[in-house]
Amino acid sequence: MSDNAKPALNPETIMEALKEVLVPGTKVDVVKIGLIGEIKVTGGEVVVSVVRTSEKEETIAAVREGVAQKVSSLPGVLSVNVPIDDRSAPKQAPRGPHGQSPDPFADRARLPGVAKVIAVASAKGGVGKSSVAVNLALALAANGHRVGLMDADVYGPSVPTMLNLDEGPEVTEDRKIHPVKSHGLQVISMGLLLPPDQPVIWRGPLVFSAIKQFLKDVQWTDLDYLVVDMPPGTGDAQLTLIQQVPLSGVVMVTTPQEVALADVRRGIRMFGETEVPVLGIVENMSYFVCPDSGEKFDIFGHGGGAEVAKQYDLPLLAEIPIDPAIRKGGDSGQPAVLVDGSSVREAFLTLAAKVDDLAVEV
Repeated sequence: MSDNAKPALNPETIMEALKEVLVPGTKVDVVKIGLIGEIKVTGGEVVVSVVRTSEKEETIAAVREGVAQKVSSLPGVLSVNVPIDDRSAPKQAPRGPHGQSPDPFADRARLPGVAKVIAVASAKGGVGKSSVAVNLALALAANGHRVGLMDADVYGPSVPTMLNLDEGPEVTEDRKIHPVKSHGLQVISMGLLLPPDQPVIWRGPLVFSAIKQFLKDVQWTDLDYLVVDMPPGTGDAQLTLIQQVPLSGVVMVTTPQEVALADVRRGIRMFGETEVPVLGIVENMSYFVCPDSGEKFDIFGHGGGAEVAKQYDLPLLAEIPIDPAIRKGGDSGQPAVLVDGSSVREAFLTLAAKVDDLAVEV
């Protein structure tokens, strides 16, 4: 092809161009989140369907405008029509170029054997999200609930270490997975399926498949709660979870300093754009109390969690102090909630009670 040759105008090239169109208020493009349905090209006339999922009217209107502008700018386009593909359309809706449903929520359904799904999330790594997820799950169990724990961090699974698990799950001939039992929890993690130190070098579609398998192929049994430890960010794993199951709520974890709070704000907005309820904020590593003097030190600052909770009209669910028991428990497989006398045990039990009160029925 010469330097002056124009790219062919077809559904594939149009879909590729639309990856530059972002959902308003997010860094997620309209293709990635599944808002683009069927694309038809007749000469220079182009029709691009925008899928109505659970977005607000103003969001859909802005997406349609962005799609129309982008497609109009492509060489060879004479006219653009951007109709809405409503979710109420028949189930045999047109499918995308690779056979996927144009409705990203088409496969969303309650999990058999699970009453409520709670995601523990943060758009930033290093805030102790996995520690919060593990201890929250154990605290819910200590409060009398039947609980499962799903480690959705495919690239950096840490739940097996925190629970001292080295036994893999049982997989049946029909590829059904029985979760591993630990401290009364039903647990699944990529770390239970790989040799130690084996890296996961996968692109997005394989991450999607792994999380979908953890949700749909694991034999969760009579759970009141499935707690999902999400990886950092606002990408494939988060979107896959949102698209596969209705969530009863998200617990956002942060530390007090601004560098963490900025990312948490992005995470809150992402879940808001997809109409997933955020239950509140957990400020982890909130402060340290010197065991000798009893003096309190705000090592990472003070009040950041309360500030972002107020900004988004959310409750501050807990301020979890820095406690060596959390680190020791995470390394030895004895989480802090299981340690009598731990200064954070009561904080997690109170957090679990608040989550139980706020989790919505879906």
